[in-house]
Amino acid sequence: MADAPQTDTPTTPEEEVVRICQELIRIDTSNYGDEEGPGERKAAEYVMTELTEVGLEPQLLESEPGRASVVVRIEGQDSGRGALAVHGHLDVVPARAEDWQVDPFGGEIKDDCVWGRGAIDMKDMDAMILSVVKDLARTGTKPPRDLVVAFIADEEAGGAKGSHWLVDHHTDLFEGVTEAISEVGGYSVTFPDKSGEQQRAYLLQTAEKGIAWLRLTARGRAGHGSVPNDENAVVRLAGAIARIDAHQWPREFIGSVRQLLDGLSDLTGVTYADDDVTALLQNLGGARGFVEGTLRDTSNFTMLDSGYKHNVIPQTASASLDCRFLPGHEEELMSTIRELAGEHVEVSVVHRDIALDAPFEGALVDKMKGALLAEDPGAAVLPYCLSGGTDNKALKRLGVTGYGFAPLRLPADLDFAPMFHGVDERVPLDSLRFGARVLNRFLTDC
Repeated sequence: MADAPQTDTPTTPEEEVVRICQELIRIDTSNYGDEEGPGERKAAEYVMTELTEVGLEPQLLESEPGRASVVVRIEGQDSGRGALAVHGHLDVVPARAEDWQVDPFGGEIKDDCVWGRGAIDMKDMDAMILSVVKDLARTGTKPPRDLVVAFIADEEAGGAKGSHWLVDHHTDLFEGVTEAISEVGGYSVTFPDKSGEQQRAYLLQTAEKGIAWLRLTARGRAGHGSVPNDENAVVRLAGAIARIDAHQWPREFIGSVRQLLDGLSDLTGVTYADDDVTALLQNLGGARGFVEGTLRDTSNFTMLDSGYKHNVIPQTASASLDCRFLPGHEEELMSTIRELAGEHVEVSVVHRDIALDAPFEGALVDKMKGALLAEDPGAAVLPYCLSGGTDNKALKRLGVTGYGFAPLRLPADLDFAPMFHGVDERVPLDSLRFGARVLNRFLTDC
């Protein structure tokens, strides 16, 4: 690392994080999952500028033109310890401006929040990371262990041009990394405790479901729309869709889910049974959907494609299916989908990735808990499983144990979780500043 430039007015992470979040949101990095979209290059160049101005020497790497990631290693006090990866993704899902109250790429401050696509997924965490890492460099502070800090492309399309490409082609960048932190964990929910007082609990993400994006293709006999046809591809596909949609996936509580339910029950005094968790989950507010998605495997149809003229029966019809499976369930899920699809429907895999499950114990978890509780002493910390996925999946191929830890203390009335990929995405200013303080505590004590 080069010598950091001297400054008479050092800026703290808490003072800088809002600005960085706004500026990142203003760089459109929409990922459409195909060759369209602006890519992440401009955002990566912004990150490079922020890091180099404090004397760091990051690398910008492109999997293909415009699809850029940034990685920098920060030397710790004990480089003999396993390094910690701290990573966020630079891309965002698309946003239709006409659906929003504000310009989704304006980074506007309104109602004490930063608004815009990526405000919570995940340019807020990118801003926290940047603000803290800059402060470490600016002040000459060495973290306890090496940090590998990465701002990654293409997470919203599965990471083939981002995290998986980095792991495949630049494995050396992650040399010695044993653990990682990233998005969708460490945020708070508020609910009444046993005595009726408001209790805040932070959900630390220790597990995430696996991904199977599938395409179902039905084949039949093409023909005139006026002639009876008992080999109609559209009808065959419709039957497969109906059978899969009607299938009731069995419920199973993996360890992190059971710990969450038990912990929430202890805090609220609300009991539950394995076949009825409705009353208990009501305490989670908007986060309830994330948790409900982890009680069983899921399969949701998302796109249809068939035909080219009103009076022509097409030879093929296809549908896109988004499946998410619990750890250890991939083979069973795939077998079930193929059986339900039937003999006339081919099931192909468009994208797959593994499920993750990490322990809610150990030194790193203790440090994350400690950083949260130092800033919010009356709170609780509970584990949970994410129904979606993160770039921690790619790092797991290198043996890295990943957690979701993007700390945010949220207002009790903010419907936070549904804003992921939603309309009017926003993050409170106080939550950003809280997150910067917590992350700073954690990275100087990890």
